[in-house]
Amino acid sequence: MKILKSTVFVLALLMTSLTFAQNKNARTSIEVDGVCLMCKKRIEKASLNTKGVKSAIWNVETHELKLIFDERKTDIKTITQSIADVGHDSKEIKATDLAYNSVHPCCKYRDEDVLEEHND
Repeated sequence: MKILKSTVFVLALLMTSLTFAQNKNARTSIEVDGVCLMCKKRIEKASLNTKGVKSAIWNVETHELKLIFDERKTDIKTITQSIADVGHDSKEIKATDLAYNSVHPCCKYRDEDVLEEHND
């Protein structure tokens, strides 16, 4: 009986520590493709509309998206999927052709001509 109580106590302790191991203010950054301020607005909005994301700031020049999010409510895969759903690629998830084709013509970051226009 003592062994059973000890086992239950240890399991409860482990489950509690695993629950608290998730960070409610996790910070990370990911690379997201885009070329302009319209892309910035779309990427940040998609991120912030993902439950658990507290902050999302995308840099047009570096393509770095800095995130603060609650790991208890979301994860990187979910956030990158939200971004892909509005037409932007990351290293982890590529936007579908349908989603990519929905972005403004100025935002077609896969098009070499558009990239050249933004680099001038």
